[in-house]
Amino acid sequence: MKKYVCDLCGYIYDPADGDPDGGVAAGTAFADIPDDWVCPECGAGKDDFSPVED
Repeated sequence: MKKYVCDLCGYIYDPADGDPDGGVAAGTAFADIPDDWVCPECGAGKDDFSPVED
């Protein structure tokens, strides 16, 4: 699964880790995160994330 980076602060969402503190279980693809989820570092919305290029 692809990682995503927050365009505002650089936080990397890694599906292997999820965001347990934000209610997102490990193994959750970015597309499957609820639309109201926000970056745990800066509070940006999903629209402010871009795929990480390998």
